[in-house]
Amino acid sequence: MRGIPGQLAVQTRRVFLGGSLLALGGCGTQPAGGPSSWDVWAWRENQNLPYAFVPVTAEVVAVLAKIKPRLATAFTDQRPPSTLRFGIGDILSVTIFEASSGGLFIPSEAGVRPGNFITIPSQAVDVNGNVSIPYAGAIRARGRTQVELQQAIVDALKNRAIEPQVVVSVVEQRTSLITVLGDVQRPSRLPAQSAGERLLETIARAGGPSAAGFAGSGSGQDLWVILEREGRRAIAPFGALIYEPVNNIWAHPDDIIFLYREPQTFLAFGAMGSQQQFPFGAWRLSLAEALAKAGGLNDAQADPAAVFLYRGETREVAEALGIDCSRFEGPLIPVIYNFNFRGASGYFLATTFEMRNKDVMFASNSVSVEQTKFMTYIRTINGTIADPLNTAIITVALRNLLAGTTVGTSILTTPTPVVPTTP
Repeated sequence: MRGIPGQLAVQTRRVFLGGSLLALGGCGTQPAGGPSSWDVWAWRENQNLPYAFVPVTAEVVAVLAKIKPRLATAFTDQRPPSTLRFGIGDILSVTIFEASSGGLFIPSEAGVRPGNFITIPSQAVDVNGNVSIPYAGAIRARGRTQVELQQAIVDALKNRAIEPQVVVSVVEQRTSLITVLGDVQRPSRLPAQSAGERLLETIARAGGPSAAGFAGSGSGQDLWVILEREGRRAIAPFGALIYEPVNNIWAHPDDIIFLYREPQTFLAFGAMGSQQQFPFGAWRLSLAEALAKAGGLNDAQADPAAVFLYRGETREVAEALGIDCSRFEGPLIPVIYNFNFRGASGYFLATTFEMRNKDVMFASNSVSVEQTKFMTYIRTINGTIADPLNTAIITVALRNLLAGTTVGTSILTTPTPVVPTTP
């Protein structure tokens, strides 16, 4: 029995040594909802997937505002289309006037005629781009405007007819069409207007957005517009055409307009009131509004200086932000934007920072929260170590009591003080 306390002391030292080693590794094994702020700041160069770290400033917000998905920024030429030009297949009507009878088209005995003009039967611009005019032959119509074609016919007839004048009109327009597809009432190819029209007017001629495009929202908040023109393509929310008139640009011949519905959502994780996928609920959403949708930052957990937004940006956008893109591959650059809400300016920036579809927002825990987790972890280890020791002590004491001796237990229990008494 005398050897038991010595064995307990050795075992105690071993258990504490193992517990200490376990505690040293506890920092890296604590449960968490995501990376700490230090991980995001320090590890961006050491990961298999490198990313760019961008603290959000007024300059960053200004750069992003210029390249947000808008038609006005993609097609900077805001002038209306030039006068329509004829193409192969257009059906034209040509009327020729002469100053008096007795000319090339109006005979001398033309008193019973309704007027001093003749209308040539409607004809299509042929595959060579020409129309046929009696006594003038083939006149090129392809690529010419109405005025230019009229003058070309006059020049061909002026030496034979009496002061000829010509009027050309379109019977059926088969070129210079605008294609409207997708979530519209009547997908079709519409003739471009000679006076010009804007995108919303063209969409209205196709019947406007379909009921499916407005399902669940009277303002078409999930409706998108793709415009393809001369090999270029741009996308913008349908609401941008309505609420930002500068995006309601002129429609040009041969434009392709496609409307489709795609719900806009973002993801919120970390020290926020709620962690889930959230719909925008509007055609555009600021980060401040998105943060409010997620329940705001958790006052007892979040680090207001470590709110991050994960997004893939194009190389053009990344370079405009001053990011060195040489170490990245592919067309998209992983970017983490950092918002600091410890200062009042962070909230002003958040109200002007526009969210994008599928953005990921994450708020890191405060350092004090991680420290508290670690101390709780240490206390758990200590309790795990103390419980078997207490059990062993109680077992030894019980054996000594059963043997009728207290030898070996003096080092395990606190001695009772002896109070001297007066004889």
